[in-house]
This record gives sequence, C-alpha cells and structure tokens, in this order.
Amino acid sequence: MDFDAARQSILTFVETYKAWAPVVTGVIAFCESLAVLSLLVPATAILLGIGALIGGSDLPFWPMVIGAGIGAGLGDWVSYEVGFYYKDGVKRLWPMSRHPEMTTKAEAFLRRWGAGAIVIGRFIGPARAVVPLVAGSFGLRRIPFQLANWSSAFVWAFVLLAPGAGLLSWLHY
Repeated sequence: MDFDAARQSILTFVETYKAWAPVVTGVIAFCESLAVLSLLVPATAILLGIGALIGGSDLPFWPMVIGAGIGAGLGDWVSYEVGFYYKDGVKRLWPMSRHPEMTTKAEAFLRRWGAGAIVIGRFIGPARAVVPLVAGSFGLRRIPFQLANWSSAFVWAFVLLAPGAGLLSWLHY
C-alpha cells in the first residue's frame, strides 16, 4: 500500500467512524512525533486531511485537538526516554547512525535553546522527532523537557488542525 492509499484509507475511516476520530488522530500524531516511525507514516498529510474533515463535516474540533496533542506529547516522551536510556548509543541506532549530521545539528540546537529547542523543533518537520530523542541522550532534564513537550504538543495540534477546520475563514469575519 502506498502513502496516498494509506492516507485515504485513514481519512475514510475517520469520516465513517467519527466516535473513534480523536483516538485515531492521537495515534497519527503519536506516529508523527515518535523517532524513526515518523519517517514511515505520512502523518502530516493525514492530520491536515483530518483538519479538512473537521471543517467539512460534524467532527468536533476540540476533542480532535486534544487527541492530537496527547498523541504528539506521548510520541515525544517515548522518544526522549529512548534517548535517555541509550545515551550516546543513540548515535549508533538507525537512522542516526546513517545520518550523524542530524545528531550533531540536534545537539547544537539543544545547546543553544535548551528546552526551548523542543518547542521550536515541534514545528520543524524533520526535527520534530529527532530533537526529543537527542534531548534524552544529551541529558536535558525531564521537568523542563516535559513542560516544553506538553505545552508545544497542544499548540502544534491546534495550529495543524485549525486551518482545515475553518479557523482562518472564521477569523476573517
């Protein structure tokens, strides 16, 4: 199954089974935020499509944002804990072992911004899943990480879903 077929299948499922939509949105956001898995799942396209479904059907906006926020926060949390467990060994794991420049850039980013790197990285595609993994291996303390993680997860979910849900046209009036 190709990415477009997977995206369309998930969007059809969300539209058909609306009661499960917040859970599915959370799982997709989790996949988008989890290191490595984010490379294999076309989650951004799916989440943008879910935003459009919110705007074009009777899907409730806030439960979808909450589902996506929880999924994104959990994905980053798991990535952080994997990094914390493996420490420098993260550099030997795929895909970091094949792209050592990603780790170097993420470490420099964390040195410069600290926990703020989690917030900024959330909104930069490739960094979204790599920065939390490196933050754990780099030794960023848990409390600052979690504060940045959870606050940015819900802002990110809102920013990703709101345009398709019609927020831009609502703000225009």
